[in-house]
Amino acid sequence: MKILGFLPPGIPYVFRTLFSVVLAPLSVLFAVDVLRTRFSVQIPIWVSALLCIVSIPLLFAARVVWKSQQEKQEAKRMGARFAPVMNGNWPGNVDVLLEFVRSSRNDYPGEVQLGWMAHLGTNVMDLRVLWEDILFTTEPEHIKAILATDFQNFIKGDKFKYSMRSVLGTGVFNADGDMWKFHRSMTRPFFSRDRISHFDIFDRHAEDAIARMKERFRSGYAINFQDLASRFTLDSATEFLFGNDVRSLASPLPYPYSAPAAERSNVGLSHAEQFARAFAESQEIIADRSRVGATWPLQEMFKDKTKDPMKVVNGYIEPILREALEKKPSTEERGANGEKMEVEEGETLLDNLVKFTSDPIVLKDEILNILIAGRDTTASTLTFAIYLLAMHPPVLAKLRSEIMELIGPSRRPTYDDIRDMKFLRAVINETLRLFPVVPFNIRESVNSTTLPSSNPTEKPIYVPARTSTSYSVFLMHRRTDLWGPDAAEFDPDRFIDERLKKYLTPHPFIFVPFNAGPRICLGQQFAYNEMSFMLIRLFQSFSSVTLSPSSHPPGTLPPPEWSSAKGRKGIEKFWPKSHLTMYSLGGLWVNMEEAKDA
Repeated sequence: MKILGFLPPGIPYVFRTLFSVVLAPLSVLFAVDVLRTRFSVQIPIWVSALLCIVSIPLLFAARVVWKSQQEKQEAKRMGARFAPVMNGNWPGNVDVLLEFVRSSRNDYPGEVQLGWMAHLGTNVMDLRVLWEDILFTTEPEHIKAILATDFQNFIKGDKFKYSMRSVLGTGVFNADGDMWKFHRSMTRPFFSRDRISHFDIFDRHAEDAIARMKERFRSGYAINFQDLASRFTLDSATEFLFGNDVRSLASPLPYPYSAPAAERSNVGLSHAEQFARAFAESQEIIADRSRVGATWPLQEMFKDKTKDPMKVVNGYIEPILREALEKKPSTEERGANGEKMEVEEGETLLDNLVKFTSDPIVLKDEILNILIAGRDTTASTLTFAIYLLAMHPPVLAKLRSEIMELIGPSRRPTYDDIRDMKFLRAVINETLRLFPVVPFNIRESVNSTTLPSSNPTEKPIYVPARTSTSYSVFLMHRRTDLWGPDAAEFDPDRFIDERLKKYLTPHPFIFVPFNAGPRICLGQQFAYNEMSFMLIRLFQSFSSVTLSPSSHPPGTLPPPEWSSAKGRKGIEKFWPKSHLTMYSLGGLWVNMEEAKDA
């Protein structure tokens, strides 16, 4: 079916489906023809037609029953049990799928999954959509197995990679096996301590960002901090990784919804902003594909929805790529002896990548994947940190006290400064606990296996081969049995006081915001440094932060009915959403007061 690859996703899907569907009636017609020609058995046409029609559901049912029996026998041999099934009211649990999609778009993140698990009395369940097993878990031991101890048996898988390919290609986040190792090995040298502790890039862009903030605040308007953080991380990431600062901070900042319409309409979208919006749109589309499951191509019958936004994204990336290829032509590729080529002083990631390959598709895929890691993830955490500090002024006061005491009102922080700032690190960790950048993730089992039971008296959970297994660190990070009764509260001290030794130290897999195992984020320390540096610079310049609800576009704040809900949903002042990464719907509009001690 590769010859259909140029068509919209829906058409190849229909062809593949029809091909599998017609096998049954064709087999019936063949059998009827054999009976007629060889055995002279005359079968009426209406009987043949009826047999062709019923053969389709009968064959499908036979496959489901056969698979079910095989799995029961295998689970018994492995001494395992099936995960509790969330049974809907419609055939194939179609109503469960529709409720999941609806909730993902309209509710608080993970709300529907929490409801189902509470109904089943479990932290792992099987959604079994369209008679296919889809496991979902928030158990730390399961996540540990998926990411670390049974890593080789849980891969991205063809289904996931196909749904993401039009955006992520074969980049590191959408690759398995040798391709993943190839991307990983090329990227690793650029996250050594020597490289991630050079703060000149952070300092330049932090100064630009803060100058823009002061200018806007002095004019009497709030700023969209999510937009500003995205620009700061985009400029920093493109300079650090590609040696090409796109200067998105130089473009005019958006005005709040409360500003006069004339001022709002005078701010056009820069090239960098067009890229950011298109990239976010493309990520939302592929995230929606993963929510719908294997039938997602039916939503894109006549057009690949990512095609238009990816034109904008590619138009932004390709000039950077061409410049790098011209600077380092393919003649400088890896030598015939296969020896690793040393990373030169001042060389960027892209400079190094073109030594290994001149394939523009491979290079573009890796650039986009690294940009998600270097821009979206850090911007997301900075945004949520500012939101939580605005909601908790005493925490901000304590953080500013640490900054003033260890660094002062103006000195640039060093690597050692950041390492010694325990409360700053706790603030970032607590932000990542409540709002991990990648809240939901998925793998596919290669071979049949088991996941350990949280109850030692119960059998382990059986996982059939080629089963989609989804997990949520977002929901795991908020479990009161893992983090204590105050798990829903923002309290950075939990990463410093006795709760650290009580909960996290003996069970490290209850906190995995940067993934774990062989796929653990290579840029973890780079992200901590960048976020720490920016927060220090911000609160050397500003002494307070408050939310500005009136600045938000209509329909982007939590619905009024949320206020009566339990947990964080009832107190949230912004609407957390996610595509591949988490973000605030409509941005995060805030006001800040300039520090008098700056």
